[in-house]
Amino acid sequence: MEEECCPKFYPTPWDEKIIEWENKRFIKDKVLTLFYMPINFGGVMKKLDRKVREAGASMPDNLGLSDHTSKWNMDMYLAVDKQIPDAENVTLSGRFLSKVYEGPFKDTKKWSDDFEAYAKEQGYEIKKWFMWYTTCPKCAKKYGKNYVVIIAEIE
Repeated sequence: MEEECCPKFYPTPWDEKIIEWENKRFIKDKVLTLFYMPINFGGVMKKLDRKVREAGASMPDNLGLSDHTSKWNMDMYLAVDKQIPDAENVTLSGRFLSKVYEGPFKDTKKWSDDFEAYAKEQGYEIKKWFMWYTTCPKCAKKYGKNYVVIIAEIE
């Protein structure tokens, strides 16, 4: 069997948690989407991964946040442990609420509705949110679980 690329994801540290980030480092790139479905996600991830490796850096938690900015674009934020040359380096700071979901991507609307209700129940207002697709489709099949984490900046 071919070795897959994604480490196994463990949901407990990310499920129904408050995360505090102070200048957490990411590199950012754009993914072309067609009605929110990523077209060149794999190519963008390979390019970012190459830049990280060439810089001798690592990707804490293999964390990659997707920000669906329109039907045609998704901004990808890949967590890194240091400044990466020839990449758009950005930081995120603030309080973030996270919740883990599992299942097929067609459930994204259901997960989003649930997350909005959950945040409201907890007394939080969502400022901006991201989707973390924790494994590629091949690895999700290999592990038997397709975990997706919604992480939202909250007030």
